[in-house]
Amino acid sequence: MSDGPLVRTPLYDEHVNLGGRIVDFHGFELPIWYSSISEEHVATRTGAGLFDVSHMGLFRFVGKDVRAWLESLATQRVTAVQPGRCAYTHFMDHEGHIIDDMIFAVVSEEEILGVPNASMIDVMRGWFTDHLPGDGSIILEDRSEATAILALQGPNAKAMLSAVLGEDAHVGRFRWSPLNGAALGITGYIQGTGYTGEAGYEILVPNADAAPLWRALIAAGVTPVGLGARDTLRLEKGFLLSGVDFLWPTLATTEEEAFLARDSWETNVPFGWGFDHEHPGAARMRGHDESDARWWGVRYLEKGPLPRPGKPVTSVDGAPLGQLTSGAPAPSLENVGIGIGYIAGVNEGDEVLVQASPRKAVRAVIVRPPFV
Repeated sequence: MSDGPLVRTPLYDEHVNLGGRIVDFHGFELPIWYSSISEEHVATRTGAGLFDVSHMGLFRFVGKDVRAWLESLATQRVTAVQPGRCAYTHFMDHEGHIIDDMIFAVVSEEEILGVPNASMIDVMRGWFTDHLPGDGSIILEDRSEATAILALQGPNAKAMLSAVLGEDAHVGRFRWSPLNGAALGITGYIQGTGYTGEAGYEILVPNADAAPLWRALIAAGVTPVGLGARDTLRLEKGFLLSGVDFLWPTLATTEEEAFLARDSWETNVPFGWGFDHEHPGAARMRGHDESDARWWGVRYLEKGPLPRPGKPVTSVDGAPLGQLTSGAPAPSLENVGIGIGYIAGVNEGDEVLVQASPRKAVRAVIVRPPFV
């Protein structure tokens, strides 16, 4: 829950008109569902779902050698990402802890756009500002408050996008394009990214364009989707959630939150980081060995209390191995329990126990996500 006044995105009235159940999400009033989590989840996996992610931010970095500058802070080899493409990266502090992750788009040799997570906009703006070149050669613009973001996801996303904005609006996976001249007079840009594991787009537009675009997509047959299904969709694909699966230790206030202080090696993510260039935290990553805890998935082998964040994972003999950071029933897998967390000394296929309640340890198998 937020301590300050709640913020409404430009699509708040659209959510209310569609019967969305509104909740406080990091200080924003957003829908957790419209019909049900499972219905919206399945609609996205089988058709097309539409998400309001306007609570997330938008940064614009401009200047000569901007890719090399961003690479000096990022785990990703930014200089290898060509104009017109997007990529995923972590940003770690000098002690090697992840501050946040971000999708960025290389617009040109001198311009990059990045989308920070909602609760981390101020933190990341401060981090980048502190590391800007002293000669003013790189400029950071925060366009978060002026920009709305709609995520259109699912196997029918391309057809729905083409029906509303025209076939020219389509971009390939992890590619970027401006929307100048699109149907409905929509401006902004579109990128072939998303947080569901499905094909789709994230469409970044001025606030005034958000509601007309939303209404047109809904009228075309796209299902509105709330935060609940967004979470189960990303969990089935094993996507990490900032603040839930990792947390910058500067922001931690409890022992449980301190457990989430991790580096990129520990997240076991197969993209977005490497050892072959210098950046904050690189030394810590190089110091690991395979016995250290890493991010793994677990899938239930039997029925029992659901896997939830903070639940311990042990060997079949009861030896502590780690704990879950995310967990839920998987709608695409007949609601079998799945979870992700940091677990030591295991390999894919190993059987473990999830201490799902004080009285019940549930048999599970170690999985390398995605689960579906």
